[in-house]
Amino acid sequence: MSEDGEVKRAITDRNSLPSQWPTHRHTPEFWEHLGRAIASFGFLEDTLRRGIFAFTGTRPIPPEEAEKAVAEWGKQLERIMTAQLWNLAKEFEDAANSNPNNSTENIGELVATIKEAASLRNTLCHGSWMVPDNEGRSLPRFTKKDRATGNLVQFESKVDIEFLSQVQAHVTDLICSVIDTVTHMGYQFPGGAGPGKPVVTRP
Repeated sequence: MSEDGEVKRAITDRNSLPSQWPTHRHTPEFWEHLGRAIASFGFLEDTLRRGIFAFTGTRPIPPEEAEKAVAEWGKQLERIMTAQLWNLAKEFEDAANSNPNNSTENIGELVATIKEAASLRNTLCHGSWMVPDNEGRSLPRFTKKDRATGNLVQFESKVDIEFLSQVQAHVTDLICSVIDTVTHMGYQFPGGAGPGKPVVTRP
């Protein structure tokens, strides 16, 4: 408002914005590595859903409980289709632990690592990326609520291409570990063409 009380209204001049604003200050290589890291998290979520399908679909069920179990299984599979990473990790742990054929001993450790990675996934996906410094490092502006304390926590580490590359490699390893939990039981991972017995045999 001006001194005489007049309201000075304005709108953004879109034609004067730099090309590819607001992402123009980062290099294309930075955005490529960020995109690959985020895409890998999406693939991890899909892999967890397939893993849940495998563990729940191969759990022995007494014949008299089959009809009820199939109905509940359908509801569970429908629920996980919209679940995100942290909840998928929990569902995966429950599914693995409820299957007596599970032959992977460190399921809890694997799931804990996935849950830890889920926090970083949210930062990468939802953070607002600040102008990079002279070394190409950018601070994502992102605030989360700590699950243990309920306090708000702000992400404080600057991110560069090397960091994103390491994240992508870490998520790749997690994906392989989830696949291994199924194939180690002797089953073919759903959607794959590897060795093992198919989870579902089509007539």
